[in-house]
Amino acid sequence: MVSEQPEERLVADVLVIGGGPAGAWAAWSAASHGARTVLADKGYLGTSGATAPGGTGFLYVEPDKEKREKAVADRLKSGGYLSEEPWIYRLMEQAYLNIQLVEQWGYRFPLDENGNLYKAHMQGPEYMELMRRVVKKAGVTILDQHPALELLTDEHGVGGARGVNRLSGKSWEVRAHSVILATGGCAFLSKGLGCNVQTGDGQLMAAELGVEMSGMEFSRQYATTAAFGTVTRNRVLGFASFYDEAGNVIHEGGPRQDHFFAVHLHKGPVYAMLTHGNTPEKQAIIRASTPLWFVPFDRAGIDPFTQKFPIKMRYEGTIRGTGGIRLVGDYCSTTVPGLFAAGDAASREKTAGARSGGGAYNASWAIASGTWSGKGAAEHALAHGKSADHRDLRPAGRYGLRHTAESAESIPVREVVKAVQNEMFPLGINYFRSEPIIAASLERLHKQWPLVRGGVGSSATARVQAREAAAMVVNARWMYSAALIRKETRGMHTMAEYPELDEAMSSRLLLSGIGDIRHRWEDVPRSYGSITPAVVVKERQSV
Repeated sequence: MVSEQPEERLVADVLVIGGGPAGAWAAWSAASHGARTVLADKGYLGTSGATAPGGTGFLYVEPDKEKREKAVADRLKSGGYLSEEPWIYRLMEQAYLNIQLVEQWGYRFPLDENGNLYKAHMQGPEYMELMRRVVKKAGVTILDQHPALELLTDEHGVGGARGVNRLSGKSWEVRAHSVILATGGCAFLSKGLGCNVQTGDGQLMAAELGVEMSGMEFSRQYATTAAFGTVTRNRVLGFASFYDEAGNVIHEGGPRQDHFFAVHLHKGPVYAMLTHGNTPEKQAIIRASTPLWFVPFDRAGIDPFTQKFPIKMRYEGTIRGTGGIRLVGDYCSTTVPGLFAAGDAASREKTAGARSGGGAYNASWAIASGTWSGKGAAEHALAHGKSADHRDLRPAGRYGLRHTAESAESIPVREVVKAVQNEMFPLGINYFRSEPIIAASLERLHKQWPLVRGGVGSSATARVQAREAAAMVVNARWMYSAALIRKETRGMHTMAEYPELDEAMSSRLLLSGIGDIRHRWEDVPRSYGSITPAVVVKERQSV
């Protein structure tokens, strides 16, 4: 447990945990609605999150009735009819409005072939650098390299969070009436540094307060990249030809069949070469589209346009999945008063259903959910009137936090992380899902859970590592528990024994609990319910 007397202490109205695009928009939105706002990130606001390394697309649909109706119909179908029509409209509207703001703030969009500004795509590094400036200008206090470890609560709900400063090793505490979890999803990546890794720690913090997770079975997404690279912007591979280990061409340009990479990589090594970047002009354009994708090639002295390179599928969990913290209100609130969620930390089912895919929906969801949660959190906090400093708060964290002196055994962090990755990364387990294989894997994961209740060293790195390990174990158990319960194939979830969509399961699957995992089903609203067109109008006016 973090020290009862934190060495760094701040008081605010709203605390945003996470510095990716969703966290940046949430902090800007909260501050813009009059709330004293603090943003704490385990990395650096401007380089954190999945958007920062390269280009990203957006669901940018101009307010044209036919275009938006078609976009909504397409999303409802591709998402297995688990999304909600009014939420999809809200997403399109909010993304459209905020992208206009980005242009006003100084982002330079390129021209399309007709000479018009092309606003459906942004370069991640430039976009996030701009967002850092915007957030600072809004008056937000930014705490870089400050991973949060646990929430603070009392009988009135959430009241802040505690964590550790990775640079100084000191513990910190921010007291606030509202907390927004924008911590990213869970891709089971942990480097032991607490920086720019995706471990699902926000989901664990929420679950410790009794918040449910939704859509965790829709977490089967992998992305393809060079075997020695980490930037999963596989749009570049659209310019490639692919070869087997003997050098035989297995695909040369054009659309690929579903499961193409998984099927061939499951058989053996696959190599690629960017053969369609066959002129200096094309190569320059491709490089400019995702510059960081080429860094490992340049370091290794490999020219991907003329030399073959091995490729690999990297698991992306709930980053490109749709599962996460269940939202219950129009402005991304949870069942705990004062606790909000945005971006990959939150379930995207309301807008994406059972499938999210790549950048467009996810990047737009970060914009919209960040904006909504910031507004909701600010209104909740400002309604209190008094400072959160006077609340009788207690730490809520329970797993991966105890000092070594309190336990006879320390958490074997590296062994736990490796054991979880061994269950989640293999295509033969997680991509080609089958009931007996997932069930056996889940049993092995359950055996890891008691290990994360051991002791933790006193260093900042030890604290962050232990908490990440605990988050990885519980997220993995949620994902496979949900996969076994949903006995059908829908969207991003498949099960070999149940290859068809089952209309009887057209509901959302909610999970609760950490040690003992429970589930229940939630009907998907088929009408406007509490979300009306007036909400969209109100959002347009507020922006």
